[in-house]
Amino acid sequence: MNELKSGAALNYAVILLNIIVGLLYTPYMLRALGQSEYGMYSLVASVISCLTVLDLGLGNAVVRYTAHFRADGRAAEIPRLLGMFLAMYIGVGVLSMVCGGVLYVNFDGWFAASMTPLELHDARLMLLLLVANVAFTFPMSVFGSVLTAYERFVFPRVLQIARIVLSTVFMVVLLSLGFKALALVVVQTLFNVAVLCAQMVYARSHLGVRIRFRGFDKELLRQVAVYSFWVFLSVVMDRIYWSTGQMVLAFYDGTAQVAVFAVAIQLSLLYMTFSTAISGVFLPRLTTMVAQCASDDEMSRLFLRTGRIQYMVMALVLSGFVVFGRSFVYLWAGTGYDDTYLITLIFFFALTIPMIQNVGIGILQARNRLKFRSLLYLLIASISLLMQFLLAPRYGGVGVACAIAGALLVGQGVAMNLYYHYRQKLDIQAFWRSIGRMSVVPLLMSIGATLSLLRVSLSTWGGLCLAICVYLCVYVPLFWRWSMNGEERAAVRAIIRKRLPI
Repeated sequence: MNELKSGAALNYAVILLNIIVGLLYTPYMLRALGQSEYGMYSLVASVISCLTVLDLGLGNAVVRYTAHFRADGRAAEIPRLLGMFLAMYIGVGVLSMVCGGVLYVNFDGWFAASMTPLELHDARLMLLLLVANVAFTFPMSVFGSVLTAYERFVFPRVLQIARIVLSTVFMVVLLSLGFKALALVVVQTLFNVAVLCAQMVYARSHLGVRIRFRGFDKELLRQVAVYSFWVFLSVVMDRIYWSTGQMVLAFYDGTAQVAVFAVAIQLSLLYMTFSTAISGVFLPRLTTMVAQCASDDEMSRLFLRTGRIQYMVMALVLSGFVVFGRSFVYLWAGTGYDDTYLITLIFFFALTIPMIQNVGIGILQARNRLKFRSLLYLLIASISLLMQFLLAPRYGGVGVACAIAGALLVGQGVAMNLYYHYRQKLDIQAFWRSIGRMSVVPLLMSIGATLSLLRVSLSTWGGLCLAICVYLCVYVPLFWRWSMNGEERAAVRAIIRKRLPI
């Protein structure tokens, strides 16, 4: 439990650090690289992210089956289990190199019409580095998954914090010396290798993790293959949502429009981390609950409690962005990013429902019931991709964002809620009644603050920060009184007393 609490706390420390880095480093990077160079950098990252689908859901399977073996008292069989996963991952690493070679050979043909020869040259070099990075990451990621399965969250989060700080310092120095996107990719690759190696050393020395490459259980291999396949489809869906937009825009508009869209994606991914900081530490615990035959009522209570906690944070961020987002984007990203606010806002609204319900995904994973979600999301994501191509020529990044957001709302907001209610027996009606009551204060605050600021220009950081502070001084007491329940207020008081004893 201490690891769960510390892991969630450190996740929020990582979020806070990412916010600080985003506020200070990202604007500097945007200006140092320029819109075209940053667009190229984002495009290559999007192309290479397609290789991450080759994970085939194995990382999630490592967590689930290792936690399951521990809960069943089969710890002696874990070395053989991990050997099986590592052998599969080595094969995936080789496959990723082959697929990366195909991407490299065809890159010019895909983007020559919208990129200059120099951009194509640098993009190919970055592509090679990132392919090597991905190929190395696949087998080494087994050890990171093992740390999660053993509910060791502190060490990986500390590593992540160190990586964010040190890599940012190195990249700022390189940018100040005149280096461009290629140098940033080199730094990211080196730090990734260092973190993966550190996780391996920790797993072997502190947890006694061992690997055995013989005596694989064929029936278990079959079960893992089925489970991983449905996770794999979910990953494919995720890549269609968050990587294809930049590529679609690159076909039609070039790297400048890609940069505008990429900044919105970056803000959206940061928004998502507010939710996953909590849900990301629950899969091992959910697996244990399922193994111990926890009731549907227990799962529903966990689903509701976690969703409410996530919504406390996300409602504040969403309402604040509605009011202050346009001024923030202008001051933060600079000129040339006018559409970023609208694109980001579209994503924020569409993401809120899946993000406050992502513990439901953990429940499906623990119960091995991913088939429906994976097939549904793959279908909707495919339709979304088609709509992106249809809307991008006329509406640009806003059209692409609408295609993605519509798919998210139909998939999670409607279909998955029906599935949770009727097939997984989660009390979705109680969930939405509770969230609806919590939403009154954020909704009224967003409307009231927007109307109050119609004739106010927040064109400086000082003015924006002052307005946000005033907003918080009104929002927090109202939310505390009318949106939080007694249990949540008591939990906050307990945390405050523990941290600030009086």
